[in-house]
This record gives sequence, C-alpha cells and structure tokens, in this order.
Amino acid sequence: MTDISITPGLLEACWRCFVLGVIQGLTEFLPISSTAHLKALPMLLGWGDPGVSVTAVLQLGSIVAVIGYFKNELNDILKGIALAFRFGRWGDPNARLGIAICSGTVPILFAGMATKIFWTDFEQSPARSIPAIAIISILMAILLAIAEEIGSRTKTLSKVSGKDGFVIGFGQMLALIPGVSRSGITLTSSLLNGWKRQDAAKFSFLLGIPAICFAGLVELKDAFHGPITSEGLPLLVGISAAAAVSWISIDWLLKYLQSHSTSIFVIYRVVFGFVLLIWWWGIA
Repeated sequence: MTDISITPGLLEACWRCFVLGVIQGLTEFLPISSTAHLKALPMLLGWGDPGVSVTAVLQLGSIVAVIGYFKNELNDILKGIALAFRFGRWGDPNARLGIAICSGTVPILFAGMATKIFWTDFEQSPARSIPAIAIISILMAILLAIAEEIGSRTKTLSKVSGKDGFVIGFGQMLALIPGVSRSGITLTSSLLNGWKRQDAAKFSFLLGIPAICFAGLVELKDAFHGPITSEGLPLLVGISAAAAVSWISIDWLLKYLQSHSTSIFVIYRVVFGFVLLIWWWGIA
C-alpha cells in the first residue's frame, strides 16, 4: 500500500487542480471554450500553461457528469440501436439519435488522430497562443450571433438524422482549435441547421461524450506518469471538481435555453477575447 505524505507541495498541487477542475466544469458545456480558459486563466494566475494532457484528463470529470445526467437517455439510445439491429427499426427516434451521435463523432476522431500523428508540436504551436485564442473567441462569438439571427429553430431531437449528426460533427472537428469551444461550435452548427436551442444543447452534450472521452483516454497515460501522491492525487481532485461543477453547468444551461437566447455567451466571448488581447499586449 502506498504511503501518502501530505506536503505543502502536494497541497498546492491539489489546490491548483481543484481550481482547474472548477474552470473545466464551468466552461466545458457552456459555449465559451474550456480549452481557452484552461490555457489563459492559469497563466493569468501565474501558474503557467497546464498543458494538453492535464486539460484532456480533467475532461474525464465532465464525461462522468454528462453520462450520469443523461443516463436514462443513453439507456434509451442503446435500446433503440439494439432493437434496430434486431428488428430493423432504424426509424425509431432513439435509434436515429444513436446513429447521429456515431456519425457526428467520426470527423473529430479522424481529425484528432491526424493532429496527434502529424502535428507533434501542437502543444507549443502558435494555435495555442493567447492572441490566437483571443481572436478565435471573438470570431466564434460573431458566428454564434449569426446562427442566433438566421436559425429557424424548428428541428427537435425526435427528428434528428445521421446527416444532421455528421454536419454538426464536422463543426465539432473545429473544436480542436483552442478557443473555438466544442460546445460552442456544435451549438452554433445546430442553430444554423435549424435546431431549437434546448435540443441543440442537449445534442451537443450527448455528441460530446465519445469525443471528450476519447481525448481524455488518449492523454491519460502521459498525465498519470508519476506516483499517485505527486501527480495522480491532484488530478483526481481536479477530475472530481470538474464532475461536480459540470453537472451543475449542464442542468443550468438546459433550463436557461428554454427561455433565453445565447446572447449572453456572445457578449462574454467578445469581452473575454478583448481582455486577453489587452493583457497579452501589456506583458509582451
């Protein structure tokens, strides 16, 4: 059995991972980019960039939350797919939703593997710089505002198709660029595709399960390369914080979008982007 020695360094690491977990939980499912906040806010606090591996592993907490929150829906989807394979009921809404999630996951899986293989210096690339994140955040705010303006908001989850899933999944692929926001780009793509806001958000959450899980598992080995006391324990604290706060964020956003537009997130992303630019120019 491993002896856990509680040192000031370990406590500091646990505190930092707890803060990072809270940031992850607040920003993963809101359309404001968890990657951007996990890159920028620690740097503003003087902690430095936590890195791609830590960021991806913290997302596992968000996965626990979204699976727990939608456990009944996920069970219905699995049953729908099973019945479709057994009896050919591919028109069943749950089966169609399952197909949409699968087809929507394909683009980001291919893009993620290509990035891992061919863009080996991605973690130190200009794409992850503060100015790049700031500009992307502002551009994505503009795109979300356009989607709000022109979207018909007529489609619901009961009418989703594999084609819908692929279109939104193609947008999700852009979430590999820091600052884009996986939830932000899938919500934007859904609104442009004519979805109702709450249904768009719900599909964004469900579609994120395979993508976030895959990203977290790929980086898991690199993140937990040290002993449990020095690296594993702080990360477990961060994952737990991310899970708890993610649950709250999911519940809040679904209720908020029942009667509100996404304009608050548009405004926030523009302000966030300009604050980052001003801060960066101040220290450059």
